[in-house]
Amino acid sequence: MTSDRRFIVVGAGLGGAGVAKALRDNDFDGLITVIGAEEHLPYERPPLSKEHLAGDKPFAEFTVAPDAWYRDHRVELLLGTEVRAIDPAAHTVTLPDGSTLAYDKLALATGSRPRTLDLPGADAPNVYTLRTLDDSDTLRELFAGGTRRLAVIGAGWIGLEVAAAARNADVAVTVVENAEQPLLGVLGPEMGAVFAGLHREHDVDLRLNTGVAEITTRDAGAVRVATGLRLDDGTEIEADAVLIAVGAVPEIGLAEAAGLDTDGGVLVDEHLSTSDPDIVAVGDIAEQQHPVLGGRIRVEHWATALNQPEVAAKTMLGREASYDRIPYFFTDQYDLGMEYTGYVARGAAERVVLRGDTGAREFVAFWLDGENRVLAGMNVNVWDVTDRIRELVAAGEPVDPERLADTSAEL
Repeated sequence: MTSDRRFIVVGAGLGGAGVAKALRDNDFDGLITVIGAEEHLPYERPPLSKEHLAGDKPFAEFTVAPDAWYRDHRVELLLGTEVRAIDPAAHTVTLPDGSTLAYDKLALATGSRPRTLDLPGADAPNVYTLRTLDDSDTLRELFAGGTRRLAVIGAGWIGLEVAAAARNADVAVTVVENAEQPLLGVLGPEMGAVFAGLHREHDVDLRLNTGVAEITTRDAGAVRVATGLRLDDGTEIEADAVLIAVGAVPEIGLAEAAGLDTDGGVLVDEHLSTSDPDIVAVGDIAEQQHPVLGGRIRVEHWATALNQPEVAAKTMLGREASYDRIPYFFTDQYDLGMEYTGYVARGAAERVVLRGDTGAREFVAFWLDGENRVLAGMNVNVWDVTDRIRELVAAGEPVDPERLADTSAEL
């Protein structure tokens, strides 16, 4: 018989749809409602700044499931719908029209929104961010159309991936970054320099240690459109479009208003339970107590949203489950493919050990702590080593740095 219990998922991205799929895979036969702000079917986000942006992957190829799957598995999709409030005491969510839906268990998978900048000109119509399918489609159309000059504020993953896609479309690109190297907070100066060299080789005008004073504009009829950037030193960069790519902010407003414990993210234990036993959280917003790495981590990457739903679904069903996977992410830029496995808290790494040829961009970099334990590894154009890196990180044991660097020694 079909249960009359209702489980609600707030957020219709990879994490939210993944929870619905995992619930059905684990034989939950009650009602499932997935509520999401976008009009599109739930989809994976990495292609937005990679293959889809380049025009190589249509939307149907990176949806979590086709429309028929939701119908066949009795999953109700409320798309184009933003939940206004959650009432944990009443076990209800409030919809935009003021109506409420009751739940027995709730999953939060609200993701992130792009960080914005309080700059003059930031509200011009040709100033963009990248988070959604519509954002990616707009940028792709710009690159294929008349846009010949792009200015990017921020040299993080999104900024660099979009820069690579734009250069591949023969768009001139200037990237402006406050820090001394791209990706400094994630990779440190040595590996950041690798990505700086990569983009400069592809004729990206990369301005480091540089701030932006304003986005310059001009009148274009009834609106003012962006014409480029004025840097802190007064230099002006001309551009037909501007991309702001300075990170993301986790969407935890609903959780905070509902009284859940938060601290930058929604605090969850190793089972992905929040401070309310009937609510779990997954993906970008989940600040998790990690059973292997120790301490709390919050990881804004695809693999987290892909893999956490299985644990969240089992927790919602009252089954024992723990999320202990080592964090993982990847990037593709020009002819460079990279995978990163592990987690390095700010200031935790004492040294970087290199294995391979950085000049040829075929190497593995390892971040070690003061006791020579591997915190993370990044393989660049070297494949089939991710499992070995994961084992080294999970082991938490000291390694011999010289052997680690020796390509003749097995990982």
